[in-house]
Amino acid sequence: MAATTIDSPAMAALNARHQREMTEAGTTANALYSVSQLARQLGVTARTIRFYEDKGLVNPNRAGTTRVYTPRDRARLMLILRGKRLGFSLREIKDYLDLYDIDPTQHTQVRVLLASVRKRIAKLQEQRAALEQSLAELGEIEHQAEIALLKTQK
Repeated sequence: MAATTIDSPAMAALNARHQREMTEAGTTANALYSVSQLARQLGVTARTIRFYEDKGLVNPNRAGTTRVYTPRDRARLMLILRGKRLGFSLREIKDYLDLYDIDPTQHTQVRVLLASVRKRIAKLQEQRAALEQSLAELGEIEHQAEIALLKTQK
């Protein structure tokens, strides 16, 4: 999707600063996104994105009153949505994302991720076992109910 083109002096100044930062970082991705663009791209509502902003998970820049998101913000939102899809709490996701800024080597972040993933896998395996047990019990009840119906029809 194309970058946002909001005509205002604030947006122009913000875009110029963003371009300098991206150049200094050696990054070529220079798109800026509005909340509605990101919402469309990520398949969520603008309200969802603003909720994550309120929780401190993303911190967009502002051009006047308009929220302006960078590729970094977009990447963070993608990680947030993936984390939610995988069943992680917003607190766990925030802790993980905050480690990125603290540890440039990302060793701590990867260790925390590995521990969280292992914990989540164990929980999902427990849930699967409980579901399989429930399905087996329901299958037996279903079978008994069918037999009872057959007996009453004779």
